[in-house]
Amino acid sequence: MSDRQIRIAPSILTADFGRLAEQVRAAEAAGVDLMHLDVMDGHFVPPLSFGTEVMAAVKAATSLPVEMHLMVERPEEHFDGFAELGAGTQIFHFEAARDLDRCRDLISQLRALGCAPAVAISPETPVSAIVELLPEIEQVTVMTIRPGWGGQSLKEELLEKVTAIRQAADALGRPDFVIEVDGGVKSHNIGQCVVAGADVLVAGSAVFNEQQAPSEAVAEMRAAIEARSA
Repeated sequence: MSDRQIRIAPSILTADFGRLAEQVRAAEAAGVDLMHLDVMDGHFVPPLSFGTEVMAAVKAATSLPVEMHLMVERPEEHFDGFAELGAGTQIFHFEAARDLDRCRDLISQLRALGCAPAVAISPETPVSAIVELLPEIEQVTVMTIRPGWGGQSLKEELLEKVTAIRQAADALGRPDFVIEVDGGVKSHNIGQCVVAGADVLVAGSAVFNEQQAPSEAVAEMRAAIEARSA
């Protein structure tokens, strides 16, 4: 565990969009590692979020990598626009693709655009559904809440998926394989996520909230990670 680089990725979904650039800059100054942007189409999940305009605003406010989490029914319709704006990683949902052949088509499209392909799995999807894809992708995002809404509590039993994916990736000789946990990550449970095998922790309301500055929130999470890594 100590050899892995553990990264914090604030989701801007809970940021104050009236001062988005300011909040993004504050998160970067606090020492986060990348920005996580949740794109929702109002169909795959009921909420509707944002598109290329907001991504462009985030890119203009930070020098950090930006990853796109596409909670949409037809992710391929969004790939080109986000790739042109510099998305390093684009994450599509297995539940939107529905089968392995379609997943492989989407993976090929992302590779052709120069993006790192990643697959997200919702709470109801078992690891067995996507294990065949591990040699072909760079990352799996394990949803530990119901996708679409911020502020939910992390379901700790879903961290078993993280451990299972880590074991499968290690068996493939992929120690660099990225496992991301998305949903309900806070300072009190971030250590559990890391112990389970996560490399990237998506934190929304834990970073962007009215109770503390991003610098305080990120410092708390780093301290919690260090405490469990010692």
